[in-house]
Amino acid sequence: MSPRSRSVSKVWQASQAGSALASASSSSAPLLRIGPAGWAYKDWAGYVYPQPRPKNFHPATFLAEYFDTIEINTSFYHPMQADHAAQWIERVSGNPRFLFTAKLWKKFTHEHDASSADEREARAGLDILHVANKLGALLLQFPFSFHRERETVEYLSGLLKRFSAYPLVVEVRHSSWNIPDTFEFLREHNAGFCNIDQPIIGRSLEPSTAATAPVGYVRLHGRRYDTWFSDDPEVAPHERYNYLYSSEELAPWAARIQKVSKQAGTVFVITNNHYQGKGVVNALQLINILTKTKVNVPEPLRQHFPQLDAIAASRLAEPTLFPLATAITPDAQ
Repeated sequence: MSPRSRSVSKVWQASQAGSALASASSSSAPLLRIGPAGWAYKDWAGYVYPQPRPKNFHPATFLAEYFDTIEINTSFYHPMQADHAAQWIERVSGNPRFLFTAKLWKKFTHEHDASSADEREARAGLDILHVANKLGALLLQFPFSFHRERETVEYLSGLLKRFSAYPLVVEVRHSSWNIPDTFEFLREHNAGFCNIDQPIIGRSLEPSTAATAPVGYVRLHGRRYDTWFSDDPEVAPHERYNYLYSSEELAPWAARIQKVSKQAGTVFVITNNHYQGKGVVNALQLINILTKTKVNVPEPLRQHFPQLDAIAASRLAEPTLFPLATAITPDAQ
């Protein structure tokens, strides 16, 4: 049996549980799943994650105690391995509502030179999540330079057909796409439209409330106007995402999310302003605003962002999947 076959077999039981969950959800009210983009950030140590980390700690397990989704970012930089995908499914099994979303490998969205072999590689891990009903959406994220032209529409159409087996969402950042033809095109391909918050510079796409498929999607990138398009080598890459939304800035987005949820069966809201856990803070705040209930808050995060006290469900919100043991292992990145 091949490694990929073993991985598929390994998650078969998760697939059955996921199928039951999907069936139960299909006749219910629209679902909101809010969470951060990624989990492997060194700057989250002591901010989001306990420092040092308890024995057997895994970031995905930790985050699944607070959120019903995480967007996988590593799949953008290189293909997701099947065994990693199977392990991640196990890591979040304590939260039966949990669904991953994942970004498509950048060879397809930014470099446009992917081969058939590259496609097979890209599918390996995605198929594991998909079979287990743990892939909520595959995000095709394009750069600002991807303008709407005849050639780019044709390219996108081909890409949507190649990956049509998955629930697809398209993120574009240039305002040339903001025309009715784009939304009709996405509906024809059963692909969702990603509503984004980004610095509005030149012809940047502005905030929207579009839904073109059963899956709705929102991504908040922050508003660092000074670093968004910067190519200054002295500016650290994370500074693009070093931004904390205020409550006043989140309120209009909460209203937009509600509008999207009236058009889509499931809406994923992803906070990509990840530096030092700021996206985690804003994700928790959005859950509080939209559900009107208090939320569990990671204790390290509360210490750095005391404004979370007002929405915290309890004084201590340490994850229950990790016993308070005396054995601790050094933090390893």
